[in-house]
Amino acid sequence: MKASLLFLLTCAAVLAVGAGAETSEEPKALVQKVQELAQKATAMAKDAFSRVRESEVAQQARQWLSDNAELVKQRLVWLKEKVAELWKKTPAP
Repeated sequence: MKASLLFLLTCAAVLAVGAGAETSEEPKALVQKVQELAQKATAMAKDAFSRVRESEVAQQARQWLSDNAELVKQRLVWLKEKVAELWKKTPAP
């Protein structure tokens, strides 16, 4: 998906350069505009990928919590029992 998006951005930049060549603007200004647009598009793409990744991580975390909730409860009960046993074995001052 990243490769196809980068290819799309490259094609858009090439088209922008081609379209700008028909205008009377100076080449440096046109190149600057294309670079700015490419940077903005890249930033937007990175932001979108970041959101997708964060969403996937959050979904995996929710699934893990859901899958392991019962196990965690069992471990907490076991830990509570062990602490109670240790507490009983501790001599009183």
